[in-house]
Amino acid sequence: MCHILLNDPKFFALLLRIDGELAQQCQAAGCPCGGTLHQANYPRKPRGCPPQARSTCEQRFSFCCNRCRRRITALSVRFMGRRVYLSVAVLLLSGRRAGQTAAQALAVPARTLARWRHWWVHHFAATALWRAGGARFMPPVASADMPLGLLARFAGTALQSVAQLLIFLSPISVLP
Repeated sequence: MCHILLNDPKFFALLLRIDGELAQQCQAAGCPCGGTLHQANYPRKPRGCPPQARSTCEQRFSFCCNRCRRRITALSVRFMGRRVYLSVAVLLLSGRRAGQTAAQALAVPARTLARWRHWWVHHFAATALWRAGGARFMPPVASADMPLGLLARFAGTALQSVAQLLIFLSPISVLP
């Protein structure tokens, strides 16, 4: 199923390309103070990334204003906020039907999986993103079915539906 994507370097290259486009949009929008944004990427050491795709996940796109020196981080489909694991790992391994072999292959502890499942079921529904965008899904997605119930609402191949869902979730990537 979708867990095959966790070992596909082409999928991670696609996520890097999407992040690059999101970064370009962020830079073009500029700083709220009116200053120009200069690239100030920062290194990441993500977990949940296969070794052959690690080079696509070692930097988070970010910018620094030339006027007020404020750091502005671009939306991301690769990273989910300050979480150490990649967003695709948090998404695909959090489902109740997620394969334990994939979690074991990526060295995700059982306690971490339980914490992710708890977040999806109990905290995700309280986010501004879900309050604003959750009503567009018919029939509604039950919180107990998160995140795989949400993934099922996106049409296309496994690669397309996961990429679309990660784009939908990208506003979460800039939350503290």
